[in-house]
Amino acid sequence: MMAKIVKGSDFRGVVDYILNKDKGTQIVAYDGLFMENRETIAMSFNVQSQMNNKIAKPVGHIALSFSKEDEPRLTNRVMAGIALEYMERMGIRNTQFLIARHFDKEHPHLHIAFNRIDNNGNTISDKNERLRSTRICKELTLKYGLYMADSKKNVKRNRLKEPDRTKYELYDILKTEVGRCGNWKVLVVNLNRQGVEVRFKYKRQTNEVQGVIFTMNGYRFNGSKVDKRFSYSKIDAALQRNRMEEHTRLMPRGYETAMPDVPSETTHSEFFNGSLGLLNGNASPYNAADAEANQELADILRRKKKTKRKRGMRF
Repeated sequence: MMAKIVKGSDFRGVVDYILNKDKGTQIVAYDGLFMENRETIAMSFNVQSQMNNKIAKPVGHIALSFSKEDEPRLTNRVMAGIALEYMERMGIRNTQFLIARHFDKEHPHLHIAFNRIDNNGNTISDKNERLRSTRICKELTLKYGLYMADSKKNVKRNRLKEPDRTKYELYDILKTEVGRCGNWKVLVVNLNRQGVEVRFKYKRQTNEVQGVIFTMNGYRFNGSKVDKRFSYSKIDAALQRNRMEEHTRLMPRGYETAMPDVPSETTHSEFFNGSLGLLNGNASPYNAADAEANQELADILRRKKKTKRKRGMRF
C-alpha cells in the first residue's frame, strides 16, 4: 500500500478527474457533499473552503495504491474501510470527502478528495504529512496482511551505475548464501569464492563484533547498507537458525530439540515471514565445504546414542 499526496486550489478539477467515466469510476464513500452531480459536489467543497480564506490550497487529494497480488480480496467495501482508517490516522477527520475507486490500471487503487478546511473552519494540519503517511501505510499493510513488495525486485539492474550495480549484485549473492549456510566460516568461504571479501568491525579494544563490511569489485559496503537484513546481528541470527534447523532434520526420531531463544516477538516473526526473505524457501542442507558443522552434528548424535544405550533404550 502506497499513498501519493497532492494539494491544490481547484475543487472542480479534482472532482472531474476522480469521477472521469473513462477510468471506470465507482464511488465507495463520501460525506458532507451534495451528490447530485459534479457541479454540486464541487460547489459543496468550495462553500466550506470559504470559511477560511487564509489557505491558498484547500484541496486535498490522495491516491492510495495497492499491489496487484491483493486484488482478489480488495472489494470496494474493504478498500473504503482501509481508506477511512488511513484518513483517521492522518488526522483527516470532521471534514468533507469523496472516495472513489478507479479501474484504469492493473493494480487496485482509489482516490480521496477532501477539504483541508474542516466543518468548523479549521485547517487540517499537513505537518510532516509524507513521513506520517509512509509510516501509516506500512502499519496498515501489516495490519491487513497486504502484500509487502521487495523494492529491490523491481529495480532495472541494467540501468544501474557503480557502485549501485555492485551493491545489487552483492545483495543477490548474500541473499542466497546467508539462506543456506550454517556458520560464519562457511559463509565467508563461499563469499570469497564469488569475489566477496569479508571483514568484521570490533568494539574498541575488545573481541566483540559490532558489524560486518563486504568488499566487492573494489567497493566497500557495510552489511546494513546493502540491506537491513544483512547487518551483522541479523546475519548471525539467520545462520544460527539455519544450523538449528539442520540439527533438527538430522536428529533421530523420538528426540526433541529446543529452539534458540529470540530477542523479541518481532525478531521471531522475521525468521518466518517474507519480510526477511532469507529462510523462506531458501534453506538447504549444508554446503559440502561445511566439514566443521557436519563433524559437530556427528558428535552430538554419537553422544546421544551413548546416553540412550547407558539407559538401556533401543533405537
